[in-house]
Amino acid sequence: MKREIAVLLHNIRSAHNVGSVFRTADASGVSRIYITGYTPPPLDRFGRISDAIAKTALGAERSVPWESHSSCAKLLEKLRDKGWRIVGVEQDERSRDYRSMHARDKMLFVFGNEVRGLSKQLRDSCDELVEIPMHGKKESLNVSVAAGVILFSRVR
Repeated sequence: MKREIAVLLHNIRSAHNVGSVFRTADASGVSRIYITGYTPPPLDRFGRISDAIAKTALGAERSVPWESHSSCAKLLEKLRDKGWRIVGVEQDERSRDYRSMHARDKMLFVFGNEVRGLSKQLRDSCDELVEIPMHGKKESLNVSVAAGVILFSRVR
């Protein structure tokens, strides 16, 4: 069975971050991006292209399949039932270093809001939590940079 990687973007504020994740997802072989909460999708409700997403995605918004869902909880339940391992990327007392994560056939990486991250409820819905160790004074990376680190660690 071929390994599959998917991404869930929940409550991402910046369309530029969304576009950047699309571009990285394309480069790293992600099979699908799921959009929930107030994350802006590549197309608005009238079918118009988001200029801000297109600017940073550089066409990846057309090459990476994506879906928008109103309920994050229902989506996670559906994916788990289909054999997906739900991995939240967040600093938490339960988180472990992303480099110690074991590969699975189907892995969904969940990324949250640029400032608040993943809510406790969403963290509790994940099968596991991973984090990227920080060595400087800043506590975290930009969400699109974190996505790049995590996604390319799975490609190796």
